[in-house]
Amino acid sequence: MSDVQIALLGAIAGFTICLGLPVGRLRRPVPRLSAGLNAVAVGILLFLLWDVLGAAWEPTDASLSDHHWATAATGGVVLTAGLAVGLCGLVYYDRWSSRRRASAADSPDGPGAATATELAPRARSRAAGLAFMIATGIGLHNFAEGLAIGNSAAQGEISLAVLLVIGFGLHNATEGFGIVAPLAAEGERPSWGTLALLGLIGGGPTFVGTLVGQQVVNETLSIAFLGLAAGSILYVIIELLAVVRRAAMKELTTWMILLGLLLGFATDAVVTAAGV
Repeated sequence: MSDVQIALLGAIAGFTICLGLPVGRLRRPVPRLSAGLNAVAVGILLFLLWDVLGAAWEPTDASLSDHHWATAATGGVVLTAGLAVGLCGLVYYDRWSSRRRASAADSPDGPGAATATELAPRARSRAAGLAFMIATGIGLHNFAEGLAIGNSAAQGEISLAVLLVIGFGLHNATEGFGIVAPLAAEGERPSWGTLALLGLIGGGPTFVGTLVGQQVVNETLSIAFLGLAAGSILYVIIELLAVVRRAAMKELTTWMILLGLLLGFATDAVVTAAGV
């Protein structure tokens, strides 16, 4: 199988994320559906957080078991740095973007100046900003998945690479729901262009990671991106939990979070059952 064919399979694995994105186009979803989608997103992201941290820590854990102290220390430092940048970086970015929105809303009218009302339609809403953050966190995670596909192909393990494509493709298909959940909860109906951009941010890195992984086999790089993904996903979970609590539907939320977790485990089980 050629490098081009492997790259194409990596693209397919990433862009299955688009299968769940059209849910965001639902017209005025009922409150229970909105709350349920948000809760399912929390469950899926909780699974992803566990999955990503497990994969990121595994090389360091193996190094500790083998008493390779320098390698273990390097892996631990890289993971810590990735987590810090992914989590705290989004906190400061969110604060900065909030100040920009507030500044735009408070700006005085004048000749040639847009009013706050005129700016409102173009300003990205809180829900849209959260959707883009979710897509970014998932994209970082999917870049690491692409690295795994590309690395397998580079080492001549074509059957493993194909199995990874199938497993990651099935797994990514559930992530589209998580991306658009905040928009559905707020009753915002994104354009097809916005959905396409969200799909590109979330799924595109799988393709890019496959290309990079075919050329560069580097465990430290993989740990760094997994750490970034984990930090980003953790921040998004915190934000989504605040949205879920405002819905005040505790029983529904609990069951839907459980459903999201089970969806994550079910799709991951496909990869494990295949012997990957």
